[in-house]
Amino acid sequence: MRLNPAWVALMLLIGLNLLNYIDRYILPGEIAPIQHEFQVTDAQMGALTTALFITYMLTAPLTGWLGDRFRRKPLIIGGAILWSLATLATAWVHDYWSLYVRHALVGVGEATFGIYAPAVLADFYPERDRNRILSIFYIAIPVGAALGYAAGGQLGTLWGWRAPFFICAIPGLLIAALYGWLGREPIRGACDHIPDTEIRATFLGLFRNPAFLTATFGSAALTFAMGGISAWMPEFLRRFSGLSTGSSALVVGGITAADGIVGTAVGGWIAQRWLRKDDRALYLLSFSSVALTLPCGVLIFFGPRSWAIPALAAAEFFLFLNTGPLNAAIVNSVSAPVRATAISLNLFIIHAFGDTFSPTIIGAISDRTNLRIGLGATLIFLVISCGILWAGARFAPKLAESA
Repeated sequence: MRLNPAWVALMLLIGLNLLNYIDRYILPGEIAPIQHEFQVTDAQMGALTTALFITYMLTAPLTGWLGDRFRRKPLIIGGAILWSLATLATAWVHDYWSLYVRHALVGVGEATFGIYAPAVLADFYPERDRNRILSIFYIAIPVGAALGYAAGGQLGTLWGWRAPFFICAIPGLLIAALYGWLGREPIRGACDHIPDTEIRATFLGLFRNPAFLTATFGSAALTFAMGGISAWMPEFLRRFSGLSTGSSALVVGGITAADGIVGTAVGGWIAQRWLRKDDRALYLLSFSSVALTLPCGVLIFFGPRSWAIPALAAAEFFLFLNTGPLNAAIVNSVSAPVRATAISLNLFIIHAFGDTFSPTIIGAISDRTNLRIGLGATLIFLVISCGILWAGARFAPKLAESA
């Protein structure tokens, strides 16, 4: 039986994305034991995440340029291998700066399949289906984050904080091999129907493309908040809710998995139906998602201790509603000739103005005040995100023309 190449690509890229997020969220689940071994501050722990995103951010423009000019299949395979080997290198980490370098190298591998996956999937599916497909693809984020939190908190407690990092390396190499065997390179732009224009199909046009820019900067402000919160939430619950390191990571992981799967699916479903009536749906749903999260964030950080976990569950559900729609808005805002470049520019911006520095900033504020104040600062960026996404709805491309 001949396998559907679009389905094969979707499944294998989901697998890589899942392992990517497991690895990324192991660290927040075991901050306390790492701090104890290396005797470092909150700001230094936040700087580990900053190191990963700096390399991710700086590598992204080159990988995007390569992805628009060469076959993406070998680039995806090479990135997966590099990321897996960097993860294996955790075995040789015995001081803070070795861990810092290890975390930075992981970002180089992530900057490949994180950029190429949406571009490849866009070449397999038309504009109206991309929200649905990307909602499925990005379910790997909450599941991977949950497994990462749980692995860091539970396995790290049992076998030491290095052990959880090894669970991703070998599967990453296996998926890279499977992609080499079964993966196919789609024809660029084969499923695009919206006409090319200068602002949609050229690099310089990206800087004058309001649909792309509003989706990108709205996502950047949101990423600042989400990156900081995800990096520090298990530790916040440990300090302010009286949970152990293992329990807090397990709670955050469980909420992230449940809300992520349900929220991403529900958000994708609502946006798909909304698109039948309004081409602005991807932007408007993303705006609504962030707006509903704001009051929940206030309760988490400044409400009674007993409300923190229920409010976190509500906040994560609302946040995950926009996962597929917002990424589909970014992909649909540009044409195939510059799609990988546009995604790389998007990733550069959301990390440069988003989660590259937010964990470190929150840690620095925490060192001077407390973690409650540090995390509370993220609410300002949720407000900024709301404003940008609301403004961006007027620039949504007319998908009806692609029917």
